[in-house]
Amino acid sequence: LALYFHIGEREEKCIIEDIPSDTLVVGNYKVQLWDVHKHDFLESAPGLGMFVTVTSPTGEVLLSKLYGPQGTFSFTSYLSGEHIICFQSNSTRFAVIAASKLRIHLDIRVGEHFLDESAIQAKDKVDEVNVRLEHLIEQIHHVTREQDYEREREEKFRKTSEETNSNILWWAIVQTLILISVGIWQIKSLRDFFISKKLV
Repeated sequence: LALYFHIGEREEKCIIEDIPSDTLVVGNYKVQLWDVHKHDFLESAPGLGMFVTVTSPTGEVLLSKLYGPQGTFSFTSYLSGEHIICFQSNSTRFAVIAASKLRIHLDIRVGEHFLDESAIQAKDKVDEVNVRLEHLIEQIHHVTREQDYEREREEKFRKTSEETNSNILWWAIVQTLILISVGIWQIKSLRDFFISKKLV
């Protein structure tokens, strides 16, 4: 996931990532500050830091740390589900004064372990094959966890659909019984009315 978004200097911005359990997540970000004179974003945001907070699906805080205007954060999920990743600058200026816009470039990698190519080149061919093999095995484990998580979600969706269909069926039966009961009651009421008026 690679994107950028704008926030106010005192504003908090959160994104939601659906992550399988036991998965490493690595995020890189860079903050740019709006220059009112140039009418453009500066290359960086000098003097500003960024609070990064990560919350698990159960509401537990997995990460809460202050970084600089550019940084890398990482965490490992222990539950599958929607994780909330929030960003907020450490600006201490009053809200009236802190009217600057910030642009945050964000790159999130889920379940990836990157190869250090320079380290690989420094090793002999056997070590290179071993490192690449370990990387492939890790990628296979990640794909397996992703598939298991998708199967869990599909199973939950199927159960929800079956319960909904069952509820719809029972509601239809109840509606039919109510209509039949009302029809019988109306017929009986009309019959009693006609008898009382000596029309039949």
